[in-house]
Amino acid sequence: MNLKLSLYIGFRYWKARKNNGFASFITVFSVTGILLGVAALIVVSSVMNGLEGQLKQRILGAVPQLTVHAKAPLSDWKAQIEKLKTLPGVIGATPSVSTQAMVQSANNIRAVQVYGIYPGYEDHLLSAAKRTSSGNFDALKSKQYNVFLGGELARLLDVSPGDKVRLLSGDGVVYSPLGPMPSQRKFTLAGVFEMGSQVDASLAYIHYEDAQRLMRQPPGEVKQLRLYLTDPFSAAELAPKVKALFASQGIEVSTTDWRQSYGDLFSAVKMEKNMMSLMLSLIIAVAAFNIVSALVMMVVDKTTDVAVLKTQGLTTSNIMGIFMIQGSLNAVIGLISGLAVGVLLTTYLNEITQALGLSILGAGQSLPVLLETDQLMTIIVGTLVVSLAATIYPAMRASSVDPANALRYE
Repeated sequence: MNLKLSLYIGFRYWKARKNNGFASFITVFSVTGILLGVAALIVVSSVMNGLEGQLKQRILGAVPQLTVHAKAPLSDWKAQIEKLKTLPGVIGATPSVSTQAMVQSANNIRAVQVYGIYPGYEDHLLSAAKRTSSGNFDALKSKQYNVFLGGELARLLDVSPGDKVRLLSGDGVVYSPLGPMPSQRKFTLAGVFEMGSQVDASLAYIHYEDAQRLMRQPPGEVKQLRLYLTDPFSAAELAPKVKALFASQGIEVSTTDWRQSYGDLFSAVKMEKNMMSLMLSLIIAVAAFNIVSALVMMVVDKTTDVAVLKTQGLTTSNIMGIFMIQGSLNAVIGLISGLAVGVLLTTYLNEITQALGLSILGAGQSLPVLLETDQLMTIIVGTLVVSLAATIYPAMRASSVDPANALRYE
């Protein structure tokens, strides 16, 4: 195949497409469709990436990402933490204990997930410790029975720092003549944290040793370690490595991760992102296959030219190359224009919405945007593949022209 010759003739035909007004209109329509489809796909995918990243930070930054449960108390848990830090993807690890409980104020009562922590180990790891609107996690000290609640939970209970709340835990229940009695104790609200997500209405933090007393566990005993990961989505791949690390020391452990509690939420977000990408990809596909109509008309218009070229020695592959190049040029123009528009809109999306007076997430909130290079490359390659596939049928039809029949009446 003489690629240079096919490229030259294909480019000449592409420049002369205005001879057929209707074909020119369809070509412009398909190029515009690719432009809009690519631009919309970039913008929507970037916003969905940003929302997913925001959820990851606001939810998975406050709940255990990966938890190790030992069958027996860990005799030297500090040494185990140092070993866990050597695993790729592990930022840090801390002792952890948790219980499902009820928190009661003078005005209301709510279900809550209580986590016992050592503030000194959590300060630089736990996102909630960095997003307190009042108080500081250093106020969580053993035997002082202080508690930090999510901001929304504090509002539902109608409490503010300094108020007393009662925690009732089903762990450590005792049986009395009146029946089973949950373990309970009064705590002082030391402060609130605001993650800006649903965890603000369901989480509470207390000191590790206070949690053990509430659950009637032996003081100082550590049977769980909470791991913080570089990417929480890698928890499933990391769990076997964690088990292997402990197994090499003869310690039997099991693991749980955030998917048990919040997996459905992130699966729904992922499905929504995939469906939106699929819908917008269909716009590109429809626009790309409009190229078929334009090329078929071009083939009909250039039947005599193709016949002459064949008599001059051009092969079937040369003829196919001419029309595939012509159709691909339209796709490339739409793709490049769509990339430019999409990246520009994504970069200045919040400024544009503010200028138009739009507030999608509410007053004072900007859209989270994350433009990923890998996703951009997927859009580019996918658009080129679909557009190239759309040119195959017209190109094959052109290559099947019989010179004798086409030139019979010339």
